[in-house]
Amino acid sequence: MESPPELTTGRLLTSWHLDVPALLLVVLLGALYARGVLRLRRRGERWPVARVVAFTSLGLGALVVATMSPLAVYDRALFWPAAVQNVLLDLVAPLGLALGDPLGLALRALSPPAADRMRRVMTGRLVRLLTFPLVSTVLVLVTELTVYFTPYFETALRDDWLHELMYLHLLLAGSLFVVPVLTREEALPRWCTHPVRAALVFLDGVVDAVPGIVVMTHGTLIAGTWYLRHAPSWAPDVHHDQQLGGGAMIGIAELVALPFLLALLVQWAHTERAETAALDRRLDAESVPVTPAAPGPASGPEVVHPWWETENGEVGRRIRGQRPGR
Repeated sequence: MESPPELTTGRLLTSWHLDVPALLLVVLLGALYARGVLRLRRRGERWPVARVVAFTSLGLGALVVATMSPLAVYDRALFWPAAVQNVLLDLVAPLGLALGDPLGLALRALSPPAADRMRRVMTGRLVRLLTFPLVSTVLVLVTELTVYFTPYFETALRDDWLHELMYLHLLLAGSLFVVPVLTREEALPRWCTHPVRAALVFLDGVVDAVPGIVVMTHGTLIAGTWYLRHAPSWAPDVHHDQQLGGGAMIGIAELVALPFLLALLVQWAHTERAETAALDRRLDAESVPVTPAAPGPASGPEVVHPWWETENGEVGRRIRGQRPGR
């Protein structure tokens, strides 16, 4: 393998190359998303612009940067570009794709029979198992550790097709946690409320830093045979290169955790407002104006009870802390 030219600031911005499988995936995802948005517009429905921007810029954009930018040009010569690539694929790109809510878009754009079939798949046992929050978190961690501490990574550096499959593996592993937590509540257990999800996101941010810490402090070289053989003369010491990669993994993982948590908190606030508005409408619908009784003989002061103590509707029962049927 011919060593690339010395990595300078200029080449860090301009040394791009074409990755055909990755480009096909980006075009396919973008085309399907655009088709869904256009189908909604033809029906007179709107799809939030912010979701389109998140999907295209953060989601597809991270895919392009990871697979075709200078990171991909230099990932076989230096370890740290490969480490940044992998973090972009299993943390940043899934977050952008999830913020675009492609599954929600598909459910609205598809015909009712197709949407029903898609819902059945999304709520099937296999999907619910893979997206169970603790399972998906462990899958991301195991994927990262498997990449770096088995022959997987070094073999992928030699084999272009395995390298592409590794890209896809990282992307899918990251999406299994991010997409359900942000957009697909039906794939999560009922106990996974917004406060629980916020705690899980915080825990996931801690777990995501583990591979970077292990890589940075690991005494043995990762894919050492490859990098010792192919390190260019201008490259830093291979051990130092690995430490740079581990530090970059930690930094990006912690930076991603913040917008992830903020997005979940915003979603939580929207849900609370929607539920409050729905409860207010039900209160208005179940409230019955009371006609004043005709004056009768004086029999002492009339005791007036609040309406929720005498109302037998569902709202009244909820306020009194009773269950239906009590």
